[in-house]
Amino acid sequence: MQPVFILISILLPLISPVVYAKAILKGEAKPHRTTRLVLLLITTLATVSLFAQHDHVAIWLAGVSMLQSIVIFILSIKYGMGGWSKDDLLCLGIALGGILLWQTTKNPAIALYASIAADFTGMVPAVVKTYKFPETEIYAFFLLDAIAAVFNLLAIKVWVPQAFAYPVYLLVINAIMVVIIIRPEKIFHLAMVKKFF
Repeated sequence: MQPVFILISILLPLISPVVYAKAILKGEAKPHRTTRLVLLLITTLATVSLFAQHDHVAIWLAGVSMLQSIVIFILSIKYGMGGWSKDDLLCLGIALGGILLWQTTKNPAIALYASIAADFTGMVPAVVKTYKFPETEIYAFFLLDAIAAVFNLLAIKVWVPQAFAYPVYLLVINAIMVVIIIRPEKIFHLAMVKKFF
């Protein structure tokens, strides 16, 4: 069953950037430039870190996330939002500090945790932007990545923190984005509409 779970965890993040790129090009989504730059750096380095640890499960999700980040970062340059406010630059600086810590340590596990911390800091501008302007994101992109993380977790045979930390982080941060985009009041409103029809 593990190969099936790994395959699903790879296919979903290959589909999600296509969905997101289409939404960006149609003007339905506007990725945050700072976040996308940080995520490009981090997913690339996470993939290298997992490769150095000889990881055979999480590396697939990280590698696909890296390819996804390349596409979305390129699109964010022309179609994105933000990037140079004081808050954006502060988050970028903190994330770069995390990346520096990650790259200077000789311990792959510490490097992985530093990359997750840097990734989270890099996501802060996107979370804030999405909270203020939920119409600038589509939930399907983040939902597909959250589901991919679940399948990646299901594929893990040996439950050690280094194996599950990255997929758990991806599940949590993507689930947060889905909730912010959908918002409980929107869910309640849709439920009420369906109740009367």
